[in-house]
Amino acid sequence: MAHKVPTSVGRQQGVTFLVIKMPKVKTNSSAKKRFKVTASGQITHQKSHKRHILTKKSKKRKRAMRKDGVVAAPNLFFVQRLLGLK
Repeated sequence: MAHKVPTSVGRQQGVTFLVIKMPKVKTNSSAKKRFKVTASGQITHQKSHKRHILTKKSKKRKRAMRKDGVVAAPNLFFVQRLLGLK
């Protein structure tokens, strides 16, 4: 839950009042490096298992790992929250 926090005191013609600002929503730094939002609104990510031990993997499998993957529906809401979209 976000709580409104008085951040400063303002004055106007002798009347003192509190200025209340909502806290900023911060994007998760690791998520913004790992995910990308497309123009159509889909969230993409890089496929895993393409860093090492590539000799035993077939050419077809490695070629498929070049393409971006789309975040699956069960994980979509969680990733959107990390990116500050929801």
